[in-house]
Amino acid sequence: MEVLDQIDTWPAPNAAAAVIGQQPGYSVALRHSHGNLDYLFRIASLTKMMSSLAIMVASEEGSIDLDEPVSVAAPPGTTLRHLLSHTSGLPFDGRDPIAGLGARRIYSNTGIEIAAEEVAQQTGLSFSTYLAEAVFEPLSMSATELRGSPAHAVWSTVNDLVAFGTELLSPSLIAAQTWADMTSTQFPDLDGIVPGVGDYHPCPWGLGVEIHGSKSAHWMGQHNSPSAFGHFGGAGTMMWIDPEAHLGLIALTDLPFDQWSDSAVRHWRELSDAVVLEGQR
Repeated sequence: MEVLDQIDTWPAPNAAAAVIGQQPGYSVALRHSHGNLDYLFRIASLTKMMSSLAIMVASEEGSIDLDEPVSVAAPPGTTLRHLLSHTSGLPFDGRDPIAGLGARRIYSNTGIEIAAEEVAQQTGLSFSTYLAEAVFEPLSMSATELRGSPAHAVWSTVNDLVAFGTELLSPSLIAAQTWADMTSTQFPDLDGIVPGVGDYHPCPWGLGVEIHGSKSAHWMGQHNSPSAFGHFGGAGTMMWIDPEAHLGLIALTDLPFDQWSDSAVRHWRELSDAVVLEGQR
């Protein structure tokens, strides 16, 4: 696919990308790829999507309840739904709230970490073990490993993220209703900031996934549908799934976002639009 050749112009030392797609009546398949699909990247905040999928599995198993206050240390009344949708009032890092529950969309690594602590508390397993057993192993993501925070410390490959993206486009580990809950806006109409990208009114978010919505000047493309969801990472990584277009895009690099933030957003947006337009042909 010629559009994926764009990544060769990016300033990153290493980059790899893939497009997955689904035709009506067929299973999701790898459509196009470029670069070394087995190169191991730190995927940074794409980790949040994996951790959240594991938490969805835990909710279906009955180990946790998304709408009950968590038992671990958190602001009073905080639920997993608050934590996964960045509405707990917690800051980017730190356990002292800077806003009330459900008042504003405040992106928080700590919130995801507390959510993982709750799963570990309720299941009796370390979160890294639970994540591996609930997500990595059933999806045959053999190269993928959590090496620290469940908010930002997974290492993986494009090949493994193709398997993960396939699950997000056509779920098999969770029920359709659980997937719909995960990928629909939680606490609608809240304003918020996508760090390094922009201030949005509103700033829609699902459970562990950012939702495109009506955001403009965004890291996803203008041709992505409002229902598109995904994440980007501070390691220079991005991934989205567009249910309306029946497409997914994965693009991983090893150039930290803060070293090329303006051009990264522009490159990701251009690539996203090219992929969607190519998929419509």
